[in-house]
Amino acid sequence: MKRSRFYYICSLFLLVLMLKQNPSNAQQAYVNNKQLDCNADVNITDGFECNGVQSSCQSYLTFRSNPPYNSAASIGLLLGAEPSLISEINNYTNFQTIPTNTQIIIPVNCSCSGKYYQHNSTYKLQDATETYFIVSNNTYQGLTTCQAMINQNPYGVKNLSVGLDLKVPLRCACPTGDQIASGFNYLLSYMITWGDDYSAIAKLFGADVQSILDANELKADSIIFPFTPLLVPLKNKPGKIQVSQSTPPPESPPQLPTTPTEHKSSTKKWVFVGVGIGAGVLLLLSAFLIWFFCGSRKAKPQPIPVPPIKRPPPQSHSYSDEKSWSVSTEGVRYAIESLTVYKFDDIEKATGFFGEANKIKGSVYRGSFKGDDAAVKVMRGDVSNEINLLKRINHSNIIRLSGFCVHEGNTYLVYEYAENGSVTDWLHSKYETSSTLTWKQRVQIAYDVADALNYLHNYTNPPYVHKNLKTSNILLDGNLRGKVSNFGLARTLENEDEGGFQLTRHVVGTHGYMAPEYIENGVITPKLDVFAFGVVMLELLSGKEATAGDRDGGGEELLSASIRVVLEGGNVREKLRSFIDPSLRHEYPLDLAFSMAQLAKNCVAHNINSRPAIPEVFMTLSKIFSSSLDWDPSDELQRSSSLTQTYAR
Repeated sequence: MKRSRFYYICSLFLLVLMLKQNPSNAQQAYVNNKQLDCNADVNITDGFECNGVQSSCQSYLTFRSNPPYNSAASIGLLLGAEPSLISEINNYTNFQTIPTNTQIIIPVNCSCSGKYYQHNSTYKLQDATETYFIVSNNTYQGLTTCQAMINQNPYGVKNLSVGLDLKVPLRCACPTGDQIASGFNYLLSYMITWGDDYSAIAKLFGADVQSILDANELKADSIIFPFTPLLVPLKNKPGKIQVSQSTPPPESPPQLPTTPTEHKSSTKKWVFVGVGIGAGVLLLLSAFLIWFFCGSRKAKPQPIPVPPIKRPPPQSHSYSDEKSWSVSTEGVRYAIESLTVYKFDDIEKATGFFGEANKIKGSVYRGSFKGDDAAVKVMRGDVSNEINLLKRINHSNIIRLSGFCVHEGNTYLVYEYAENGSVTDWLHSKYETSSTLTWKQRVQIAYDVADALNYLHNYTNPPYVHKNLKTSNILLDGNLRGKVSNFGLARTLENEDEGGFQLTRHVVGTHGYMAPEYIENGVITPKLDVFAFGVVMLELLSGKEATAGDRDGGGEELLSASIRVVLEGGNVREKLRSFIDPSLRHEYPLDLAFSMAQLAKNCVAHNINSRPAIPEVFMTLSKIFSSSLDWDPSDELQRSSSLTQTYAR
């Protein structure tokens, strides 16, 4: 009897020991909201431990689309993932706009880096108020932590500045030996949202509740929080998420189990809403305090110095003879409640009674109101729709409407005055002038226009397509900053879920700037503006017009077609030198000029799906612009000699 009891006790001890050593019950520790305190550096915030069989594996993340990261291309650029793989698994094209808050599967390569698994991405700081906390929790939606970023970047929390490239270690993991033995071949980092519970998450991916609990060292009654990653073991590769995870939180948080019976009867564990709200409040409060204490270091962007030059005559100000809309803001939507209502007498006096000396172009006149210059455009008929549109939105890179006057059937719209004329005036002026745009000024203008288009496509409500972008519709202020004008042909995007796809039989535009699908079939999408912007970039690079007679005088040459000849085949370096505007006199960085030419070539691709979305264009241009600001012309000789092998292929 004693011997039987002894064997029983020994067997029980061995069983307990085996259970404690089972790696499936100790896969990774759940972050448990520790990521909110950047000063508390604990192991679980640094990453998932390298305790799997493989040091590198295929892994998956989830990310919710949110402008400007709302296409496979832009999300891939942010997360350092392959856009084509994102498109394939989620059934979207590379540049198709994904509805806001749609959860997307991101395939990534997950590898050990020291003690922890991670997938590395990089992020260039865009604003002086951005911090490790904001980048990790807001931009990357909790896929990384401020603690991990602080540990893996050389910059202190008080030494961040616009333009710095930060390493972003995204949380991922590889299966343990026990998980592989149980048939689990992949791990997915799922971002928890309001209303989630273990059962719902398991059902979403065809997973097992207990395997999720084990993989995260959780119990059925453990609290999970919104905006934190939860590892989900998968036997097969995931497909497109079919069920929306934007479910609002329940009206009252479910009660935690209080008895053993309740524990056994349900494995469902809701996100603890009260704690989640507290975390959200903490997040907002922390962001506010960071802004409050660090905001003083935010430097105003320095305008590119304008050399003393003779300005070309302002013959081509494109406030337009058509109905003109000028719109937008600097990223945050807000409404201008009212415009100035001018008296007709004031309009007459401001324009010198519409004297010929004040005429800019067509029915647009220069005026002066209390010492401030403005452009006054005379329009016939009812333009109330245009006025209602313009008074709601405003952007620093779009010509602003300040007021109007209605008199005897005519409407007089008063715009801000762009004293440096249009980009066409500078690039293609027929007048003798010693002035020219420098390399940095040209990249600045391209950056400004991309900023305006990104706002129109993604941040106005409803979004707009300009439809008539060209160098004569890009005006320059006193600092040669670009401002988009002439919205007479602009259209709203009525089918955002379908990528803004529309058809029209009324094809109107300027030859050389219109995309092939618009000319041939009347297709209107945001890629229409992307094509035109590609032509604008080519004009800034080459100084040539969008359409011109070929060199032999035997026909017309489209700038959008000529760039393919330049960048394809051999001797690319020499061909690019010949293509770039000779007025720059080789005072430009050839490597950055190549990057901008390649971007422009992608924008004017014949296939609409091959063109990048404007957020991707804007982010690429921001990198080119940032590098251009650091470029020293004296370094070009040394730089160009090192590029010989790069372009001679």
